[in-house]
Amino acid sequence: MSTVRDTPLPEAGKAVGIETHGMTMRFGGFTALDNVSMKIPSGTFHALLGENGAGKSTLVKCIMGFYHQTSGSLSVGGKEVAVASPKDAAAYGLGMVYQHFTLVPSLTGAENLVINRPNVPAVINWAKERADLSKFMEKMPFKIPLDRPVSHLAAGEKQKLEIVKQLYLGRGFLILDEPTSVLTPAEADEMLGLVRGMTERGELSVLMISHKFHEVTKFADAISILRRGKLVGGGNVGELSIADMASLMIGDVKLASLDMRIPVAETAKPVLKVEQVRASDRSGLKTIEIDKLGIRSGEIVGVAGISGNGQKELTEILAGQRLVSAGTIEVNGEAYGATRAETRRNRVRFIPEEPLQNACAPRMTVSENLAFRTFDLGDGGKDAIWLNKGRMRKQAVDLIADFKVKTASSSSPIAALSGGNVQRAVLARELTGKVDLLIVSNPCFGLDFAAVSEIRARIIKARNAGAAVLLLSEDLDELLELSDRIMVISEGRLVYETPARGANIEVIGAHMAGHH
Repeated sequence: MSTVRDTPLPEAGKAVGIETHGMTMRFGGFTALDNVSMKIPSGTFHALLGENGAGKSTLVKCIMGFYHQTSGSLSVGGKEVAVASPKDAAAYGLGMVYQHFTLVPSLTGAENLVINRPNVPAVINWAKERADLSKFMEKMPFKIPLDRPVSHLAAGEKQKLEIVKQLYLGRGFLILDEPTSVLTPAEADEMLGLVRGMTERGELSVLMISHKFHEVTKFADAISILRRGKLVGGGNVGELSIADMASLMIGDVKLASLDMRIPVAETAKPVLKVEQVRASDRSGLKTIEIDKLGIRSGEIVGVAGISGNGQKELTEILAGQRLVSAGTIEVNGEAYGATRAETRRNRVRFIPEEPLQNACAPRMTVSENLAFRTFDLGDGGKDAIWLNKGRMRKQAVDLIADFKVKTASSSSPIAALSGGNVQRAVLARELTGKVDLLIVSNPCFGLDFAAVSEIRARIIKARNAGAAVLLLSEDLDELLELSDRIMVISEGRLVYETPARGANIEVIGAHMAGHH
């Protein structure tokens, strides 16, 4: 039973500290969270790290009252409390900002704030509400236009409004779940800097779930690391190196060394040439205009951009899934229309975003999915007359071993695999044999640290073997780590280019945000 009514409510604008004591959560025989005790003092900025499945979400859901822990307890402001629901959590001043926005797009910022109050009057006096909001916003570090529909706000403004909403509702403790995944580097730095300022002034305590080490080391005071449901380490920022954090997160797994890039040879031949290409965007209202894009053998060209600026359309154009109204595309010096014959002849391979949906037949087996490139080829590269199931199985077993794909069997449906293992299976299929052109889109989205390391190393290996790689990613760290050159896409156009080494992140971010 909730004890909310017996405990004084938090003061607005005042930080709240929390502590978990032996927090344990079991689902049947599976222990998702195992005896986790963690303290986040009032007015501090704490980071929570861990692989996918480490227990981060379970811990946060227990704190916020979405789950009721099997054993253990929670203290808020030094007093043990029972949080039976998110409503109880809110009454204690605990709030959460989710990875995906929860605002109503058609309503203004002001309307979104007011309708979220627990005691909204049946008839709202908007003149009074606006005056109160204006007074409230004077105390906020964020400047956001509250009179515009949320759908008209930039991603950074929406993220700030999500935080303002929690502060408006009187929260003194905030959980931020991957808060910068939709922001440019400049927006991310500004937003986290402002939140950090609020913790320093004692107005807020923060627990941030993040996988971006540079954000953790720059903004957090302290770190806790979960692995397989257990708290395996932590400490104050500065006491742990990035290598220490990584090794605590993944245990004794040997990570692939990433920077194996050999310089691009001056004589490297051009593989992909895109010139003056025009196509409709997804809405049909705007045009994608790619004036000039070239990639040479043994080179990774990274394309940076905020989601929805033409990245998907560009990959669809190169995959032959989107009609082009003008321009030319050449691969290895010949006109390229992405037919199966042209793709095979020019050794073009794709690793699309969300591979289970976009690169697999989910109900077909792992073995069948791994054979999509070769099932119709017989001996000597001639057309096959029938399927050779035995050869398909043998190829699948070899690839599963080589690419460390975890699956019960090669005859399991590919949909039964985890996200990282689906990605490994698609990599195994696409990177087998010689590759001239590799087109990759957000290859590590949602994957854990070990899988990310392995997949990035495979992409670098393909590049070093002579593949020209087009890498589209919304993770700027990934682009800086892997690319030789970076281009920025904004509103369907390539607007900026820079060598990756020594690239100025602020300049890249400004072009991503459309300030060019």
